Amino acid sequence: MRFQGYIFDLDGTVYVGDTLLPRVKKTIEQLRGRGRQVLFLSNKPIQNRRDYADKLTRLGIPTPESSVINSSFVAALYFKKVMPSARIFVIGESALKDELLSAGLKMSVTPEETDVVLVSLDRDLSYEKIHFAYHAAKTGAKTWATNPDLVCPMPNDEIIDAGATIAALEALLRRPIDGVIGKPSPIMIDTVLGHLQLPPDQCLMVGDRLETDIVMGKSAGMSTALVLTGVTKRADIGLLGIHPDYILESVDGVLSL
Repeated sequence: MRFQGYIFDLDGTVYVGDTLLPRVKKTIEQLRGRGRQVLFLSNKPIQNRRDYADKLTRLGIPTPESSVINSSFVAALYFKKVMPSARIFVIGESALKDELLSAGLKMSVTPEETDVVLVSLDRDLSYEKIHFAYHAAKTGAKTWATNPDLVCPMPNDEIIDAGATIAALEALLRRPIDGVIGKPSPIMIDTVLGHLQLPPDQCLMVGDRLETDIVMGKSAGMSTALVLTGVTKRADIGLLGIHPDYILESVDGVLSL
């Protein structure tokens, strides 16, 4: 096997909802048994790294917190480093806010005092939140997002993700937001490679989304494997002009690469 590090997306790649996808457990066990590094990566910020590690362990894949990276963790690291005194308005849920507060960052109270608007998946999204974000951005706040995903796959449906809220805010502002923290951004790439301590050409990015997982891997110089167990279907391949190195029916295909 040519790869030393394997980076797995979670939703749609490793599991859907609370159901582990077929042959995932066997694949992770074999990779670990061969001494390969395995890292789990998620754009989803509605739980923290410990929650994801506990979920994987409960589903039969024992996982330490250190083997999981998600967009809320990376957002907290990033803003603590580049804007440690920023006052942040979050369109998002409690896990993201708690991560930022734990890093010593502050939440804003009014649009006028806001330094950063951070858009994320928010199942309690409201008119008032978008109104606040819009006026904060108009008065000079930077606009960021944890992730650009439009939807998140669930067992029987999809839930609306941060990308839809980003689109609303960009329509109001008539310009793109200032940046994205999660996949496929360079910020996420740097965090992942820093964690693995491996050169990109020794890593394989495995995921179910062309525009996040595969774009991130390619941007980083990694090899990429698209699995057809989540959002992207075979008919979608090529429509976006994004071409993974490998196309797999499920994650166990990585064992033969």
